[in-house]
Formats: sequence, structure tokens, C-alpha cells
Amino acid sequence: MNIGEAAAASGVSAKMIRYYEQIGLLAPAGRTQSNYRVYADDDIHRLRFVRRARTLGFSLEETDRLLKLWADQGRASGEVKAVALGHIADLEQKIAAMQTMVGTLKHLADCCHGDHRPNCPILDDLAGAAPGRAHDGGARKP
Repeated sequence: MNIGEAAAASGVSAKMIRYYEQIGLLAPAGRTQSNYRVYADDDIHRLRFVRRARTLGFSLEETDRLLKLWADQGRASGEVKAVALGHIADLEQKIAAMQTMVGTLKHLADCCHGDHRPNCPILDDLAGAAPGRAHDGGARKP
């Protein structure tokens, strides 16, 4: 099948298929005499694997590692589990950081009057202004 058909069958855009070939996640496609890419069922299966791994947030490096483990019939499942557990730990750190951001933004939003006054603790915090000190919006006084 051609790249458009491969994209439709795998759920991966043609642009990403070309990129995955370029970085080595997918072997270079065979070519027709007119130099069009041709993909086999194995390529589609591999693209679906990559798409699912990326949907779960695995990095390109982790996805490459998982692909190699998938292809290695002699692998130990513990190796795969270690990759997954490492990814879970990374996700949990990101979730904790995002929860902290949400808490900070909620606090700042609660402190903001949201009225006609120009003072805004949200902008003050972003600008690094001391608490309770209004920021001048970047204007410099002589």
C-alpha cells in the first residue's frame, strides 16, 4: 500500500510516517519503479505499535526501546516492565508538578479581585513582584 493508505490503516499521518522512517523507528519503505513508497502489513502493525506507545506518552527513545524488545523473542518480560515502570514514575512526577501548578494558579485566581482595578496578583506573581506590591507593567520611571 502507498503512504496515504498506510496512514489511513495505521492512524499515523503520512508526515509522521516519513519522520519515523527518517529517525529509524520504521525501516525505509520499499519503492516502486516510480519511486513511491510501498508499505506491507508488518509496517502497518509497527506503525500502530508506535502510535499506541506515543498515545501513552512514551518518548521516541522509549518507543524505540519497546520496539526492539517487541522484536526480540528472547527478551525477558521484566525488561519491558522496567521501561513501563520508569515511564509511570516520569508521568507521576509530571502529574505532581501539574497539580502544584493548578494549586498555585487557583490561589492566585482567588487572590485576584477580577474587577476594574489594575492591580493583579497573577501578573505580579508572573513578574516576580513582591507580594502586595503593584507592578508598573514594565514602564520605567526616570
